[in-house]
Parts: sequence; structure tokens; C-alpha cells
Amino acid sequence: MVYQRVAKPPVGVNSHYLMNQAGLEPQHMTRLPLGSVQAGGWLAGQLTLMVDGMVGRLDELSRFLSDENGWFGGDNPGWEEQAYWFRGFHDLAVLTGDERLLAIAQRWIEAVLASQDEDGYFGAPYHKSVPSEAHARPQDYWPATPEEFAARNRNPRQHATGETCVDIWPHMVMLDAIISHHEHTGDERVIPFMQRFFRFCAAIPDGQFMPQRSDNRFADWKVLVQTDRSGDMLPHIYWLYNRTGEDWLLELADRFYDTIAPPESEWLDHHVVNLAQRVGYPGSYYQRAGDKSLLDRGEYYYRQFIGTWGQQPRGAYAADERIRPGKVDPRQGIETCAMVELAKTWYHLGETTGDALYADRTEDIMLNHFAAAQTPDLKALHYITASNQPQLDASENHDLYNKGRQVCYSPWIYRCCQHNVAMGWPWYVRNLWKASADNGLVAWMYGASTVRAQVNKGVEVTLDETTDYPFDGAVRLTLHTESAVTFPLYLRVPDWCADPRFTINGQACDLSGEGGYLRLERTWADGDEVVLDLPMSIALTRWPRNGSLSVDRGPLSYSLWIAERWQRCGGDDTWPEWEVFPASAWNYGLEVDPDNPQATISVTETRPVSDQPWTLEDAPIEMTAQGRRIAGWGLTDETVDPLQDSPIASDAPLETLTLVPLGCARLRIACFPRIGSGPGAREWKTDN
Repeated sequence: MVYQRVAKPPVGVNSHYLMNQAGLEPQHMTRLPLGSVQAGGWLAGQLTLMVDGMVGRLDELSRFLSDENGWFGGDNPGWEEQAYWFRGFHDLAVLTGDERLLAIAQRWIEAVLASQDEDGYFGAPYHKSVPSEAHARPQDYWPATPEEFAARNRNPRQHATGETCVDIWPHMVMLDAIISHHEHTGDERVIPFMQRFFRFCAAIPDGQFMPQRSDNRFADWKVLVQTDRSGDMLPHIYWLYNRTGEDWLLELADRFYDTIAPPESEWLDHHVVNLAQRVGYPGSYYQRAGDKSLLDRGEYYYRQFIGTWGQQPRGAYAADERIRPGKVDPRQGIETCAMVELAKTWYHLGETTGDALYADRTEDIMLNHFAAAQTPDLKALHYITASNQPQLDASENHDLYNKGRQVCYSPWIYRCCQHNVAMGWPWYVRNLWKASADNGLVAWMYGASTVRAQVNKGVEVTLDETTDYPFDGAVRLTLHTESAVTFPLYLRVPDWCADPRFTINGQACDLSGEGGYLRLERTWADGDEVVLDLPMSIALTRWPRNGSLSVDRGPLSYSLWIAERWQRCGGDDTWPEWEVFPASAWNYGLEVDPDNPQATISVTETRPVSDQPWTLEDAPIEMTAQGRRIAGWGLTDETVDPLQDSPIASDAPLETLTLVPLGCARLRIACFPRIGSGPGAREWKTDN
């Protein structure tokens, strides 16, 4: 028996689940095949809601998913929208076993595989030869009307040189689904399908491969997206290389990496989704190059960006489509697409580096922001979710980069996010557990689930995880095996947890060492039980730019409880659109000792965790705090006024405030001004 705390699982090659082979840097862990992890508890509730929610019915709602789209042939586009949706929808179908979804998923798989040309290209012919003249048809892309499209593209470049390029960004997304399908079914068509496609990519002439931002031949902005995001192709190339060992694939990986667009500025990229993807590319290429400075480079760009634009809880940053000078307040939200793309980046980097940090970051974004990006029934979403957002209306006046509706809930209008949201919960479930390089298992994130996997020399074991995480830190793992088996079990220690404790079969165990994981290696028997306790304490995050405060407990940050008034603003009776208005006061600051928050903030109510806990009514945890209203703090152009420097003076009565987990709050105040008195306290300026 060896029980110790370690920095990370070792690198190597798992005997049962394919990991990086010679020619690539070894990994610490790898994702298990689709279906190995089944959700329980509230996570299963999210998947169930998705089946008949927007994602599960999007083929009935979205014009992009009609049979006339280019993935089914013909002359129409088949770009990112369909692939965004399908990679999440496919995994949802398998994870739920829903027959309707499985039939739709199989139809799409067959259409994609059948679309391949003799030269290896697959997908919509529309994107195989993009001409240099403007070819985008306004009706094909959001915003939907020609007038809206023209307003956003007032100076299209018209250079009819007769030259063309290939747009393979949609293929980078669709291959996620094809790979997932192969891992689940072993479909023998997939390997040669991908070989032929990558041969096609290798044969694209330099002038047509990955046009740069400075290339003015192409009036359609979509053509340039692939160059910003071409690092997304690297995991697919590695996946195929690890199965075929063909060296030319690594040379192709070099070509893709070398043509990634250079940094847009010192911020790497001004676009919210590009940034979420691009911070992972140096770490992805590290697997090929072996240069550890690449890992540092991606981390540098992320920390630099988040230090300036991320002055709000849990990995969200102020980039409502694009960053803008001066727009750094937590009223500037994060796009839903960026949430799922950040999580995808952290999944990959976690496997590459073994660092528990990336699991912390995934939980941060998914458990605090993603849940609130959708309505409780998962039948609508909005484009932008902010940490301070006390009103969600259909106005077009908000201080956001894009004009038009951005914050009301709709199943109809948010083109990219409307489809990409599908990846959120299914991929989160898939990444709860991973296989370690030393033939063990890693509890990488926590959530009620069951995992079935091979360990040691091929013994199949099942682990049932019972927990109310993230609302409670108790995790119970019960092992099932037909025979005794020795293997290491790694349990991640979240960064916020100072004193993890565990028992095995009721016996407390001592730990040695430090690091992000508990490594429990022993000969396990059927019925063995591990109980992990991750104590959660109340803490404050102090934001240095303005002195505001956020309240934290374990993996969750908390928002002021704001009564919600939901109002229909469009759609139909089956698929309505919603505005949400505050029905109680929201303009409060906290009166608290930053060095001793437990003196005035406490947990006051707990409820059983329901299948849908991410609502005000069913919030499993409530806390109370003390605060005062700030009379001058209001809305301008339907957007909450920016924070002013704390401490703020207020002579309003001291009130007891209710706080709920940030993911339960559609209307949110999570960055609170700090109420103070004395010479340092400032009056709130209403003419700012």
C-alpha cells in the first residue's frame, strides 16, 4: 500500500488506452472512450434536459441544420455551425442512449463519411474552393437579414483574381465527432478516411493553405478563421499518428502550427473565442517539439490576458466578442462559445501536463458561468454572460461589442453559441475520469458518475462516485471488480482545498508529500470504499483594480439573490424567447472584514441537490452577508454601471443579504463594492 500526495501522475504509455507514441512527448493521462463514464446526479439531469431541450431538438429549430446544408451535399455552406452542434449532439446521444438522438447521430455520421471525394476532401463542396471575390451570401450567416449583414460589412474587399483557397476550419470541428465515433464503435472506415483527408491537406499548395490575416484577396471573413484556429487540427493529427505511426503526419502538424496567425497584439488575440483556443496551441505543439518553453508561452498569454481583462470570478473575462480599451468591468461578459472552448483547451492541457490546475479552471468556468448561460429547462441560451448582470432584456442598447440582442434568452438567434453549447455538459462528463499512464485511473474532476475501465494488465473495474459536488465536498467512491487487482487511483486535490482527508473502508489514512493529487496504490477488492473529504471554507477574492469583492466557497463563487421576473419577448409557445428583469433591489455593496469574512458571512440553508440545481428556487446552498444599498448605482443603456473604487460610503440601512451560487443566478451581482467609512471611503459618483 502506498498513499501519498504527488504533483501529478507520471508520464508513459497506458497499456489499454492509446496515448502518445514515440515521436511525440509522453502524456500523463488520457481521456477514456465515449461511454466509459456515465453521469449520475445533477449531471445526468443536465443531459436529460438536453435531450428534449434546445440541443436535442436543434435540427428542428436551426436553419443551419436543415437537409439543405452542405454536409449533406449540394451547393450550400456547411461551416462551423453544423459541426459545433454535432460533436456535442453525437456524444449526448451515446451518453443518454436516447434512440431518437442515436438515429439522428448515425445519419450524420454516414453523411459525413460518404461525403469524401477521391482526393480526400470531405464535407461541403462550398468550402473546398473559396474564390478571392466576395462570395458570402447574406442570408447564409447571422445576422440573418441582408440589411444587417451589410451594416456589419460596409467595406468588403473585392479582388476577383481567380485565385482560391480551401476553408478547412469546419473540418477541424467535425473531426472531434468522427474521432469520438471511432473510439466508441471502432468503425474501421475512420482511419483510412482521416488518412485520405490529411493527404489532401498536405497536398494543398502554399498559396491556398491557411491564408493569413494580411491576405486581402478574400472578402469573406470566414476564410481567415481557420488560420487563427489551425492549432485545433494538431490533436486530430496526433490521434491518427498514434494509430498509424506515419511520420508524414508529424510534418503536417508542423505545417499547421507554422501557419497559425501571429499574435494580434500583446494580448495574443482580441477575439474572445480565438483567445480561448489559442492559449492552448503552444502546449499542444509541445507534444511534437518537446520544447517546454512552449508550455510557458501559452500560460504567459493566458495569465497576462486574465490579469487585465479577467477581473471577475472564476475564469470569465471582459470580452463580449472582442476586447476593447477601457471595457474591463465585470459588466462586460464572456461568450458562451468561449466557455466550452476554454474547457476543451483545459482538457487537452491537463492530459499533456498532468497539472491539476487545468481541472480547477474547467470547474471554474463550467460550474459558475456555463450553467447560467441557459434557461433552467435548457431550451434557450444567451450570447453573453457577465458576472455583474442584473437585467437580461431584448434591448440593443447594451455596451457590448456586437449590437443587436445579446443577453435575452433565445433558442433561435445566437448562431455560433446556439450550436456550440452542445459540447458543454457531454464533454464535461467525459472528462470527469481519465486513464493514467501507469495503468490506473484519475478522478480529474468531481461529479456523481460511474466509470468502467481497464487497469493493471487488463482487469475491468467499475467505480461508482456518489457526491453532491460542487455544493458539498464529500465524495464517496465504491469499487467493483471480479478479482483483486493492484492499481493506482489518483484523486485530484483542488487548489482551494487546504486540508484534504480520506478514509479507505472506514479507516483514516495518513499522507506524505505535496502536490495536486492523492495517489492511492493498493490491491483493491470488490466493495472497497474510498471517502474523500474536501472541506470548503468561505473566502473572499479582492479585485485589485477597483477593490471590489467576490464571495467564494470551494469551487463556487456567489451572487446576490435577485428576484427574477421572466417576460416573454418572442419565439412561439413551444420555443419562447425570454427577458429577465429584477424584481428586488440589486445595487448593494458588502460590509465585511476582508481579513475575516466568516465573521459576517455564513451558510444559512442547504437543500437536497435536485436534477436541476442551477436555479434560484433549488439552489442547494444559500449564504447570508451584510450589506448596504448604493443609491447612485444603476443602469445606463440597460447595462449596469461600472464599478467604482472601493471602499464606498453609504448611509443606507445595514441589511442581511442572501447569496446563491453564481451558476444558479441568471441575474447576477458577483463583484461587490466594499462598503466602508472614514477618510478613505468615497461617495458613489452619479456623473461618472
